Amino acid sequence: MNLLGKTVLEIKSLIEKKKISYNELWEFFLKRIKKYNPRLNVFLTIVDKKTNKIPIAVKDNFCTKDIRTTAASLVLDNFIPPYESTVTKRLIDNGFSVIGKTNMDAWAHGSSTETSDYRPTKNPWDLERSPGGSSGGSAAAVISYLAPAAIGSETAGSIRGPASWCGVIGLKPTYGRVSRYGLIAMGSSLDCPGPLTLSVKDAAYILELIAGKDFFDATSSLKEKEKYSDFLNKKKSYILGIADDYFEGVDKETEKKVNEAIEIFKKMGHRIKKIKLLSPKYAISVYTILQRVEVSSNLARYDGIKYGNSRQNFKEEAKKRMMLGAYTISFGCFDAYYKKAQQVRTLIIQDFNEKFKEVDMILSPTMPITALKLGEFKKYPFFGEKMDVLAEPAAVAGLPAISFPVGLDKNNLPIGLQLVGRYFEEKEILNLSYQFEKETEFFGVIKKGIERYSD
Repeated sequence: MNLLGKTVLEIKSLIEKKKISYNELWEFFLKRIKKYNPRLNVFLTIVDKKTNKIPIAVKDNFCTKDIRTTAASLVLDNFIPPYESTVTKRLIDNGFSVIGKTNMDAWAHGSSTETSDYRPTKNPWDLERSPGGSSGGSAAAVISYLAPAAIGSETAGSIRGPASWCGVIGLKPTYGRVSRYGLIAMGSSLDCPGPLTLSVKDAAYILELIAGKDFFDATSSLKEKEKYSDFLNKKKSYILGIADDYFEGVDKETEKKVNEAIEIFKKMGHRIKKIKLLSPKYAISVYTILQRVEVSSNLARYDGIKYGNSRQNFKEEAKKRMMLGAYTISFGCFDAYYKKAQQVRTLIIQDFNEKFKEVDMILSPTMPITALKLGEFKKYPFFGEKMDVLAEPAAVAGLPAISFPVGLDKNNLPIGLQLVGRYFEEKEILNLSYQFEKETEFFGVIKKGIERYSD
């Protein structure tokens, strides 16, 4: 049987009907990894151990018991976690098994996967281009079909950005919806684990498994998780907000494809409403300050004594972020920078809350441009912040958001559209995304991407 492009739920059905064995499933994916991983550099660690579970790829900043976990940094080159992250434990308990740990920007510091200490991952659509970051390896694994789905983490676009540049679905849940326990912290008040998938149904299904209160994580929400899959087929009409500031500086081809998608939403019966949101440029400033402060704190624990290697293995990007963070909360700077950033963060949250009284969701491009060539990030000061400018406001506010493909540009590179919803209304953004998937099949983008890697 040809498994190429089968979704997680399709694979699950085939196994239940005994049309394929777990052994055949693992042989299929391990064979593909052996063939394509040397070209793409998706996996940092491959788990060549067949189980009676469905294989899934996991970003290498989730602790996996007895499986090497590096956060793509030489500081943790030899680190074997003695415990399982809550996300991976919940997946394992529900029929999944880790087939490999995916490449990323070291410590999740970046938006291109080029700050990895293990060489960059290449975009499966064009090997000279970046897959985005920091969850670049996870997005690349899915569109090249080296795994049927993957787990990523997002601090300010690190799921949605790679999803956009690689042409897959990337879901960032509400902050606190999914436990951060066992996720190597980057920005503790921002980090969100989430799935990267080939279908909206898969995204909903995986979120159902990993969401929910975790008493190992005090920031995880007590709010009951929902059966997101059951909500997908409900026919609903939504009011979608569009803000002009979220189209400023956006590449013309990207703008055109997003506008075409907006017209489809209209034909589907949804209402488009112009709104005024705070410019996303303010989120850049807030994120830059808060994230650096939290990085400075989180990386202080890596002393090379209890586990891992010497701090001399920290590379330039980590050092810059630690130094800026330490400076920002130093005497005389705390009020001027950190406190002010927290105040502006509150204004951004309040602005979203006010607009969500008028609209159900907010729609915009995911990324301002399509995938850049490898090495181009060096031309941009604060590259990550500029590439993630449209994703950062929702991340700073802790809102749920999803990215899915709406076409290809002239270079056959994917273009992503994002939907941002109210707190804990993942079911709504999944419902609308599923409506759009049924209507358009995402213009064949996902299918075309996978077919590039047909055996």
